[in-house]
Amino acid sequence: MIIYLDTSSLVKLYVEEVHSDAVRRWMEEAEILTTCRIAYPEMVSALNRRLRQGDISKKEYNLLTAKFFKEWIDFAVIDFSEIEAGDLIDKYGLRGFDAVHLSAAKLLKDKQTDIALSFSSFDEKLNKAASSEGFTILSP
Repeated sequence: MIIYLDTSSLVKLYVEEVHSDAVRRWMEEAEILTTCRIAYPEMVSALNRRLRQGDISKKEYNLLTAKFFKEWIDFAVIDFSEIEAGDLIDKYGLRGFDAVHLSAAKLLKDKQTDIALSFSSFDEKLNKAASSEGFTILSP
């Protein structure tokens, strides 16, 4: 099984949140974990926001960002189509980076028609759009 993780799912691999256990379990079951290249700055931003809010210490932030940097090479990183992302915004009313994630997953699915690709996000609107596009949605 190949799993596409948007940033809301990716964060749960590094920061203990509701449903972190489910995402970690999916990760262990997956043959390949994929995400879009924009997930890297989004992830660093999410961790930095937690630091600024006082949810994690500077030491935890440094450890988490170092761990993420080291493990980034383990993800199959996908590009996206900006035209497709724009069309997905019009079609589903998605936020910009949510449309980018869905565009990336669609590119992978379109190029590899013989793969089992599941989609993981904790954004309801994005999941609904991904489901409409034919993806199996992972849900805890």
